[in-house]
Amino acid sequence: MKKKRLSAYLDSDVMNALADYAAKRDVSLSLIAEAAIASFLSPDAAERKEAAITRRLDQLDRRIQRVERDIGIATETMALFVRFWLSATPALPESVQAEARAKAQQRYDGFVAVLGRRLAKGPKLRQEIAEDVPAAPPADEDDSTARPSTAG
Repeated sequence: MKKKRLSAYLDSDVMNALADYAAKRDVSLSLIAEAAIASFLSPDAAERKEAAITRRLDQLDRRIQRVERDIGIATETMALFVRFWLSATPALPESVQAEARAKAQQRYDGFVAVLGRRLAKGPKLRQEIAEDVPAAPPADEDDSTARPSTAG
């Protein structure tokens, strides 16, 4: 494609800066002027910055959605555990409570150790739960299908 001629009037300071820049780079004044005009006509830095910020915000939004999902899973898991535990665990007589506390501390320490190992290397619960879980049945149906076992 043949280039077209353009005559432009520049302040002497701008013309001197253009000439110095061209001399340092060993390129023509026309090449620098063409590049400057093309840059001026292309999306400016503010638009590019806005696009980059928009992409970053979209990434953050997706991360927040995953965190919200994970917190929801953790909350529901804890609520189900507490409900089942309360319904399946009878109160202890005072005569065995001290022994039970000692055993509970031992079991808790074991739980924390297993949890630490799982968090360090094992699969996460959130990875085991499908993203597209069907809608939950009515509350009374849900309670009847998963009663805790008292054996154990």
